[in-house]
Amino acid sequence: MIEYARALVWFRRDLRDFDHAALYHALKRSRQVVCAFIFDRDILDALPDPADRRVEFIHASVTELQQALQARGGGLVVRHGVARDEVVQLAADLQAEAVFFNHDDDPAALARDAAVEAALRARDIAVHHSKDAVIFEREDVLTAGGTPYSVFTPYKNAWLKRLTPFDLQAYPVEAYAGRLAPQSSAIPRLPGMGFEPTNLAELRLPTGMSGGAQLFEDFLQRIDRYQALRDYPAVKGPSYLSVHLRFGTVSIRQLAAAAWQRGGRGAQTWLSELIWRDFYHQILWHRPDVASGHSFKRQYDALPWPNPPGHFEAWCEARTGYPLIDAAMRQLNQTGYMHNRLRMVTASFLTKDLLVDWRLGEKYFADKLIDFDLAANSGGWQWAASVGCDAQPWFRIFNPVTQSERFDAEGHFIRRYLPELARVAEKFIHAPWAMPAAEQQRAGCVIGRDCPLPIVDHAVQRGQTLALFRQALPPALK
Repeated sequence: MIEYARALVWFRRDLRDFDHAALYHALKRSRQVVCAFIFDRDILDALPDPADRRVEFIHASVTELQQALQARGGGLVVRHGVARDEVVQLAADLQAEAVFFNHDDDPAALARDAAVEAALRARDIAVHHSKDAVIFEREDVLTAGGTPYSVFTPYKNAWLKRLTPFDLQAYPVEAYAGRLAPQSSAIPRLPGMGFEPTNLAELRLPTGMSGGAQLFEDFLQRIDRYQALRDYPAVKGPSYLSVHLRFGTVSIRQLAAAAWQRGGRGAQTWLSELIWRDFYHQILWHRPDVASGHSFKRQYDALPWPNPPGHFEAWCEARTGYPLIDAAMRQLNQTGYMHNRLRMVTASFLTKDLLVDWRLGEKYFADKLIDFDLAANSGGWQWAASVGCDAQPWFRIFNPVTQSERFDAEGHFIRRYLPELARVAEKFIHAPWAMPAAEQQRAGCVIGRDCPLPIVDHAVQRGQTLALFRQALPPALK
């Protein structure tokens, strides 16, 4: 049923022209549909580094999206400004009768969207928004008592119980593509927006819908081995699709459907990771305070993190003296990516070995990760710090040496990012400070000169962490 002569679709974290909820609903209900993307200054102007890989990734993906829409007979209007103003003005200029967009449950995005909706409705322009970034969101999966889940496994079981083939069906955008309006504009260049090119091209991370499709096709050839290989950073185990999920250059429905239909341990384990993503998104919706520095377990808000001078800086700069930690931090700093196992290990190390407030680490990841997602980053850091959604007790503390021995046994990952340890024997690669002086000379790696001494003693710090958490417990649990 045609309801609108002209509608506007506002693209955000959904940079694709297929299986797109808002685009489908707009096309189905409108005679003509104009598509738009805004480089939002409210977001971009707050970024600390002009060489931000995320902006370059988005820019390349928006360029491909515009070309794809033009190939369908449509186009993409691209502007650089304050989105809450630009969208309203664009809708008015186009004489659009409705604006369609997909949900974004980041609290700042919700506030922006509410302001946009109010301004549009004041001009008698209809507003429609849709679920698109996740399979189940907000109130979709609740306990029998109607409350949100706070522990993953019961949530996952309920998620799987609710799932039907309908939930994974693609939105057939192509059926109505003839209603796309051929309106486009020049895409602002990075320097004009205050940004500069990065090393993104050197990282072999393909951008846009074509890049997402390429990585997904490659992963499907390896998915059966995902469960066995995913924890080893030196091997090709992950899907590497996280940044494409973040910016919507792939469809979550397509990915989840492929895993669900394939079955087997590898696909089921990967589907669990996609469910974790839904879980953290619904936590953010129900508890937006976790995005503003509050612990999910509010009793830990006042936990007196010691924050010893220099510890946070050493962690950021890969100078802790623990090879796996330092290699992981160099990977992050050099590429904007960090292997998922290492995200857990480095977060645990910062909070439970260095006794640094998790909020500092969360912010550092937010600034550096190309696949930064507020819900997952907040959830992951709080999980590692034992202040979030975690069924395990707070005394789970990763040992950085045993983690290294288990998941990078031969030291391949360590040597890739710490070339100063290239000649260190396998028996010493995980704890090079244990090398005798003669061995250090042979390896060309003198501890304290070529490689820092460990900044802390893990066993000592573990005891301090346990004492710190015990202080925060209610008297009955001490």
